[in-house]
Amino acid sequence: MAQRCPGPMDRRAWLKLGGLSFGALCAGTQPHLAQLLAAEETRGRSDFSVILFWANGGPSHLDTFDLKPDAPAEIRGPFRPIRTNVPGMEICELLPRLARLGDKFTLLRSLHHERAEHSGGTHRFLSGHSSIAANLPNAENPEIGSVVARHLDGGRHDIPLFVGDTQFYGGGPAYLGKACAPFMPYANNPISASGNNTYDPIPLYPPEDRSRGLNLEVDSTLRLERRVGIVNELDAFRRGAERSGAMDGWERNRRRAVEILSSGRTRNAFDFYREPEAVRRRYGDNHLGKSLLTCRRLVEAGVRFVQCQASWRLPESIGRTSNWDDHSVNSDIFEAYRIKLPALDQAMSALIEDLYERGLNQRVLFLFCGEFGRTPRIEHQDASRRPGRDHWPRAMSVFVSGGGLRMGQVIGATNSAGQHPVHRAMDSNCLLATIYRLFGVDYNQTLSDFVGRPITILPRGEPIRELLG
Repeated sequence: MAQRCPGPMDRRAWLKLGGLSFGALCAGTQPHLAQLLAAEETRGRSDFSVILFWANGGPSHLDTFDLKPDAPAEIRGPFRPIRTNVPGMEICELLPRLARLGDKFTLLRSLHHERAEHSGGTHRFLSGHSSIAANLPNAENPEIGSVVARHLDGGRHDIPLFVGDTQFYGGGPAYLGKACAPFMPYANNPISASGNNTYDPIPLYPPEDRSRGLNLEVDSTLRLERRVGIVNELDAFRRGAERSGAMDGWERNRRRAVEILSSGRTRNAFDFYREPEAVRRRYGDNHLGKSLLTCRRLVEAGVRFVQCQASWRLPESIGRTSNWDDHSVNSDIFEAYRIKLPALDQAMSALIEDLYERGLNQRVLFLFCGEFGRTPRIEHQDASRRPGRDHWPRAMSVFVSGGGLRMGQVIGATNSAGQHPVHRAMDSNCLLATIYRLFGVDYNQTLSDFVGRPITILPRGEPIRELLG
């Protein structure tokens, strides 16, 4: 039976860490970071990493990567497809930079599942299990990043294994416990795990005020905060302990707790302002660009799984949402895409070029997707009669790049209206199975839930052979 991660810590225990209570950290009876880190004991040792850029709400496959120009007007939308540098591969005209990089990404057009609500769809897509609850804020089964955190060793003890900007709606570590939740640069925003779709984009990167140091915040987060003093004290403590030989007396995970807290490597990885200005301009001076540049820095520093929401605050004249839930009542989907897609095009193309130029494309897999696609038929439920599309899990497009996989291909196809796969139909679990295989995780093994019942990591699904071949 697999060992479970320890459960959540209370706020008092974390405040002790924030107050530099090293006695509580190293020898206290309450749960502490060292105990949490002990749960990261793993079997795999590869340097493979994943960046998951999550289009929370569900992006429209019909208006991004699976356009249907010959469909009726009520289906096809206003955008036209353009050719990429791969014969036969076409994407939206608002993505010209990505079109020049078609040989460096692959489109999965035939994944599907059965859950049409946001949190249920997110849970189904990221855990591989269909939840019992429909609108669940927290996962019933652990999402893939948490399973990776349970099984793998980051290789270094001074940088987190799993990093995220906030909890996803329907995501989380479930019965694996807080030790397998992502480290976050700010305290987890509870609104992100709710039906609210109007919260501002949540940063993975530091603010422009760089006089902030690294601190540990509630719920296993790394917080970039205006507390430079704590960093200096931690650094001094670590140097003194090493000189005295005290560090040698601590068991490994207790040492790692202090190493992460005092790590310049971790602080520097989050600080994308260390990048040359030309590089920052290349990604774009907005949430999407800053997020992906920070993601690249994190995986380059050794983080194994990074997840971040691809959010964008729309002008009120276009919509009230900051995610990709493009119902007519939320936004004018086409005006929203005219704003979001060019910024996405710049940020994603910059990341892909960066990964290839740095030789990271062999060990870093980049994914852009959401919990499902959008309805083929354009709807006009809003009183303004603006256009929108609703939830559609029967078809979606997933964008993948790197990871040492076969790029420059389109895998699967949907029918002429984008309603369902007609070639190489695959359960969305096949993508999870592919990623688990690359991490060296046996997705057929079981984990123990809260009452000790064995739960298979993936109930179904097999790796996508076209990617691995």
